[in-house]
Amino acid sequence: MSAFPTTLPSVEAIPLRGGPALRWGVLAPGRIAGGFVWALHRHTDQRVHAVASRDPERAQRFASQYGIARVHASYEQLVTDPDVDIVYVASPHSEHKRQALLAIAAGKHVLVEKPLALDADEARDIARAARAAGVFAMEALWSRFLPQTLLIEQLLRDGVLGDIQLVMADFGGRFDFDPEGRVFNPALGGGALLDIGIYPIWLAHFVLGPPPHVHATGSLTQTGVDGQAALVLTYPAGAQALLHTTLFAETPQEAVIAGTHARLQLDSRFFTPGGFTLKAARSDERLRWTDPSGIHGSDGLAWQAAAVARHIAEGHRESPLHPLERSIALLETIDAARGQLGVVHRAAPHDVARKE
Repeated sequence: MSAFPTTLPSVEAIPLRGGPALRWGVLAPGRIAGGFVWALHRHTDQRVHAVASRDPERAQRFASQYGIARVHASYEQLVTDPDVDIVYVASPHSEHKRQALLAIAAGKHVLVEKPLALDADEARDIARAARAAGVFAMEALWSRFLPQTLLIEQLLRDGVLGDIQLVMADFGGRFDFDPEGRVFNPALGGGALLDIGIYPIWLAHFVLGPPPHVHATGSLTQTGVDGQAALVLTYPAGAQALLHTTLFAETPQEAVIAGTHARLQLDSRFFTPGGFTLKAARSDERLRWTDPSGIHGSDGLAWQAAAVARHIAEGHRESPLHPLERSIALLETIDAARGQLGVVHRAAPHDVARKE
């Protein structure tokens, strides 16, 4: 057994300022888009230059609130705006593929809110289109770019935890039932797995890779989307991931990575900027790390945006940290789980303005 470290290594966080700045356009302004724009403008040199919505009044209110100079009357106008370098898609899940392809066809780079699409097949369509057009495309899995994730990656690479045997993670919240809202409406890509369950699944993929075997159990809502799901992911060497998500109750939202040498316990809301405790496997030795940046909650979206700008400036067309194949693999796991739960995929209506 290797010796437990006396200190944790320093982590080189993604620089938030001083690097290349992009001119962003936002499709589908809503709560998630608002958090993204706020984080960009507060913590980075990135700037949002334009916004578009199917509801012009909604777009105008959003622009006024966040200091955005240009409001477009249609998505088509925004993606052809010569002053926009990259399009951020923040619409309901059902619209991700359509809007990503619209931006790609106009020659724009694109950042698509997670999940990249409704299923793995749609994600492959986006990847093919972006690669053919030679533009940058990425799923907005912001947790991958947080300082704590970069440090955990280094600990895993250095073998500090030993051979990983188990990943445990959960994300549950209590959502008020609205059959027409994006969380419960199957036509909008509703359900726990696509909306919040993707975070525990991402963590398992990040640590152990895509699983060859997925076993899921759970329950559906009245509208037929997955309301609660427990997943067991198994790997050839014997490692497992035990994951849980629910729309029915607020859970601890914690995560554990357990290896033969040490166990890493992430704080509650493990997918946001925070901290973790590293504990030795056979002693009381432990080390504590807390994000020193002072950035909390959704302000952590800033690291993702800064990383995208640097990736593009360096000539990448996919993120070296979160390439499109990883987004596709995430959806393959979700597809398997949703299939076992009996979730029925439904086509989305074209007009989802009031759900942005």
